[in-house]
Amino acid sequence: MITNENNVPQVRVGIVSSPDKICLRFNGAFTLEGRCEITGDQTVQVNGDNMIELVTDNGLSSMGKSVNFIPSSADCSFTIRNVTIGVSFHWRRQEDQTFKGALQCLIEGNKITAINVVSVEDYLESVISSEMSATASLELLKAHAVISRSWLLAQMQKPAPAAGNGLDVLGDAAPVIKAAADSGDELIRWWDRDDHVNYDVCADDHCQRYQGITRASTDAVKEAIKSTWGQVLVHDGELCDARFSKSCGGVLEEFENCWEDEHHRYLEARRDSEDEMNFPDLTREDQAEEWILTSPRAFCNTTDKNVLSQVLNDYDQETADFYRWRVEYSQEQLADLIRRRTGDDYGRVKDLQPVARGTSGRLYKMKIVGEKLTKVIGKELAIRYALSESALYSSAFVVERHDIDAEGYPAKFVLRGAGWGHGVGLCQIGAAVMGAKGYNYKQILLHYFIGAELETKY
Repeated sequence: MITNENNVPQVRVGIVSSPDKICLRFNGAFTLEGRCEITGDQTVQVNGDNMIELVTDNGLSSMGKSVNFIPSSADCSFTIRNVTIGVSFHWRRQEDQTFKGALQCLIEGNKITAINVVSVEDYLESVISSEMSATASLELLKAHAVISRSWLLAQMQKPAPAAGNGLDVLGDAAPVIKAAADSGDELIRWWDRDDHVNYDVCADDHCQRYQGITRASTDAVKEAIKSTWGQVLVHDGELCDARFSKSCGGVLEEFENCWEDEHHRYLEARRDSEDEMNFPDLTREDQAEEWILTSPRAFCNTTDKNVLSQVLNDYDQETADFYRWRVEYSQEQLADLIRRRTGDDYGRVKDLQPVARGTSGRLYKMKIVGEKLTKVIGKELAIRYALSESALYSSAFVVERHDIDAEGYPAKFVLRGAGWGHGVGLCQIGAAVMGAKGYNYKQILLHYFIGAELETKY
């Protein structure tokens, strides 16, 4: 792990990937490969020999498979045009984004990728402002600084994957599958965040939202970073894989129901309330249905706009029904959606049947019963991808079938669901409510990460 002169680790963040060119603006002087100074609007592109070319006023300059731009001072920044955010999610859009630190452009396969090299603490200042509002309460910002730092350093200390096995999540495509088990009648797959080859993490929701200095930071964000400098969560001496999502829906999910079959004792079921151990067995279908169809008390069960504005950035606030939600499809819509999203033609859909639920009521196995094909799919994100043009809010839902014909095929399906995201680890909206209620950041962290401890790494 490379560190800077202050012993702070440096992180490599994949920002965007393109098959042809990346448009840039250097806001201040950058040194190009230690040879010359460059500033202003520039374009890097791929030529016919699959090499990087820099387009300047003087024409084209071939730079090889990789090129580095180093800022001449800490005040210099660079802007990347048309960065896609929210890849495969309902808030997907493009933005121009500005970053501090160094820039590396390199060839990956037949694409050119832009990578930001920046200190972990500068990275965190952006992540906190990107994942939520920079005007959030100080205790919430501190808590998020610790979990974001913990997750990042945990990923960075893992062995690098073999070349060619990494995720491609930059651009418009959904991430490729981390792992899958296909028995013909059952397809279980999940996506994870530790598989990048040429950089440590990507800049979108697949890892942690990182939008450079595009999202306005505040004195409170800077104070949260400073006051938790180097602090991480550990359990039994190991860095915690500190996951988080927008809303757990009332009860926390367990790690193995979303990713690989590995149990983490600090990521176990708890109710998102003061009464942590008072929750039903949501792995049971009857109790899950009752839970999802009602609106039980929980920290994340809030409509307080002041609290929600701490967590939800402008595009997130387009999502208003996160705690309990409803989606409706006609037979034709659902059959077409599943065919396109899974690649399998089920024909008309007779039923969506729960097979296995996790501790939050989220489905991690679901059977699609169709006239041409019947198959069990999972885990939770695969289910969410199959039932939405982007990704369903969560896989904690029950299915209502309406206007069933003589052959047993409904004319309409209604999904009634709970929560937003995978529900593992810190619930961002619940943590915001805890901060508003006066809990400090250590209390917030230990509510969501059971038995963990704080440790200062540098």
